[in-house]
Amino acid sequence: MKILLATFWVAPHVGGVWNYMQQLKKKLESLGHEVDLLSYGEAHNYVHIINENRRIYRDALLPEEISILMDQHNSPIHSDPVIHYYETRCNFFQLGAKHLGLEQYDVIHTQDIFSTVCINRIRSEKTALVATLHGCVAHELKSAYYTSKTENKSSVKKGQYYFNQFEYDGATSADNTIVANEWMRNILTDEFKVPDEQLSVFHYGYDTESFLKRVEEKSDIQRPADRKVIIYTGRLNEFKGVHHLIGALMQLKEIRNDWVCWIVGDGPQEMELKIKSKAMGLETDVIFLGRRDDIPYLLSISDIFVLPTLMENQPLSVIEAQITGKAVIASDVGGVPEIIEHGITGVLTPVGDEKMLTIHIDYLLEHEPYMKNLGENAKKWGIDHWSLDKGVQNVLGVYESAITKRKNK
Repeated sequence: MKILLATFWVAPHVGGVWNYMQQLKKKLESLGHEVDLLSYGEAHNYVHIINENRRIYRDALLPEEISILMDQHNSPIHSDPVIHYYETRCNFFQLGAKHLGLEQYDVIHTQDIFSTVCINRIRSEKTALVATLHGCVAHELKSAYYTSKTENKSSVKKGQYYFNQFEYDGATSADNTIVANEWMRNILTDEFKVPDEQLSVFHYGYDTESFLKRVEEKSDIQRPADRKVIIYTGRLNEFKGVHHLIGALMQLKEIRNDWVCWIVGDGPQEMELKIKSKAMGLETDVIFLGRRDDIPYLLSISDIFVLPTLMENQPLSVIEAQITGKAVIASDVGGVPEIIEHGITGVLTPVGDEKMLTIHIDYLLEHEPYMKNLGENAKKWGIDHWSLDKGVQNVLGVYESAITKRKNK
């Protein structure tokens, strides 16, 4: 098969979607398939086929006044800046993808609601479309822009309706839609009224063997001799809840000082989190390592992985912590409880509760045998459960189903 993996998000980037696309491409190619990668490029200035280094800049396709309009906060057509932002970028993504050519593909596999809706509008009659939804975009956008916005109830209602409709369209425009867990399935069927038969539920799989090989790669970071290492890896944005981790660590420091915390990653909240950490007297206790390529090694020399997330589907960071045998503490939200058995393969903590997060971290630091047992259990479970072979075979089954469905239309 000739397959296109596509995302609306800028790629390459740090995060689970891009890692998933790379691993899926590699595995599919090892099975004899041809695979290309399509996404937005840096700052949404172009759409590109990444592996072929083919790109189309928006200035080459759009009149200057339209290109300028994309960067403005609103327009006469969409006074809501959030709707305007996504509408203009969807329009160019669709135009750019069409210009790059989609007719050659047997299957296009999109990774979000926006690319799914856009590509469905322009795909050929013979091309099957499969979507994987890695989270609920409507929930994220409504939480970020509309739930606390009370000065204009009409605008809030309009924005919520718009993204609710986009979530539904993104989940139903493909021939088949994949979700990672029952949590996401229930959101789509109960809240957005997506037909149950549209959905296939299975985890993505992960290339555990390749990840663990990278543990031995050289790094300039050394583990402190006299302290346990707490680690967070991922994006530094509001949804990941790192501000709650820093709040919990301030409380932890009042109890004990035999630890250090590494924050690995970058994002829009990086500077704010550094300021918060310094203001709380944690400047020497919380170390911001930025974006790095040696995460397997850093996890291997750490003791406790913490994900204080406020909203989550199937976090790649937890998968990586599990297969490296780390004790995991993660918020009990979204699909997380489906991949952590509390007290057996990790610890679930109430979302946003800094006091309980402090208690959990302190308990693991105080009871090292229990901490190590959690990590050992997590590794045994993770190595088996996250098999990439199983995940890709499930994906190929959905591809075949989508192709058959498309032929019979």
